[in-house]
Amino acid sequence: MGPPRRSRGRVRPGNPAYRPRLVSRSLQFVAEPAPTTRVTTEAPAILSTSAKELEAWLLSHKAPAYRRKQLWAWMARGAASFDEMRDIPKPLRSELGGSFRITSLRPIAVSQADRGLTTKTLYELDGGHSVEAVVMRYADRSTLCISSQAGCPIGCPFCATGKFPFGRNLKAHEIVEQAVDAVRMLSAEGKRLSHVVFMGMGEPMANYQAVIESVRRLSDPELLGISPRRVVISTSGLIPRIDQLGQEKLAVTLAISLHAARDELRDVLVPINRKYPVADLVASAQGYAEKTSRRVSYEWVLLAGVNDTERDAKELGTLLRGKRAHVNLIPFNPVEGTPYQAPDRAGVRRFRELVEAQGLNVTVRDTRGREADAACGQLHERVMRERSPVHVS
Repeated sequence: MGPPRRSRGRVRPGNPAYRPRLVSRSLQFVAEPAPTTRVTTEAPAILSTSAKELEAWLLSHKAPAYRRKQLWAWMARGAASFDEMRDIPKPLRSELGGSFRITSLRPIAVSQADRGLTTKTLYELDGGHSVEAVVMRYADRSTLCISSQAGCPIGCPFCATGKFPFGRNLKAHEIVEQAVDAVRMLSAEGKRLSHVVFMGMGEPMANYQAVIESVRRLSDPELLGISPRRVVISTSGLIPRIDQLGQEKLAVTLAISLHAARDELRDVLVPINRKYPVADLVASAQGYAEKTSRRVSYEWVLLAGVNDTERDAKELGTLLRGKRAHVNLIPFNPVEGTPYQAPDRAGVRRFRELVEAQGLNVTVRDTRGREADAACGQLHERVMRERSPVHVS
């Protein structure tokens, strides 16, 4: 039996993972954030258990181990509660509900943009920290931009996430739960999640083991079944982890947050460059490309008057020409309190042409979600400013 029809609304009554909607101007608050020092004593999330652990629990409750596959299949469909899992006996559903939560993530706020094509959700984690995830709908795919850390330890000066203190690493199941919630959202619209990019809050390579475990679970055909080739892992440049990734045989796309081709400038824009300079970083990335036969994406946030000059384009050409490389230009999403500005459209077009003249493959990223506080950390920052919403019954 297929999953029952669910409400098309973002917040569904009766789901223990959701709370009454609160509204403040254009931002929808789902719940008030808790203090970050909160200690949870709630039941574990179902996806925090491994396959073996869940099967052992089932056997201890006199249920056959194959029920685990049924449970995961329902999670892959975006089930919002154990009660929806109609092919699982009701007594077992009751026992599951008493022992596990369907998710550990609690949505705090939801922001929409691009006429509903972009949805950004701020989630509270166990312990009170919060992270963001963005669902972007396109004609041929649906992509989730996922977070791997609460905050970010790298401290890039143009990034909203770096403006507030680093919280903690996410656990693998907390990363996967972001994808499951995206599946839940998209399935209510008759869509499916096809791509995942680790370009949300945090430095994925600084939470390496959890990120790799989450990718394996995301790609598990018994769970979400998303091909690793449709997963992008971004990094600011942790070379030892890039080298380690090349041994994983996952064939994910590697994205390097480059932003500058000379050390003098990148030391400022991406402080970890002082430890892992540009030439060494590109050599490591190309080593990954050779091992996996996968082209590396080099991300370049365009900052007006900072890294959008002819000199920058020529240095980028010298650095990447002849390599398995693709340059992804990203017009800057303005962040309050930073000195940086986005170039105008003519400036973006001019820099793209300069890079193309260097013989490089280059695209300009679709600037989705500017209305939705799209840059990493912006929704978190906005919620902190608007923490006195009005309750709507």
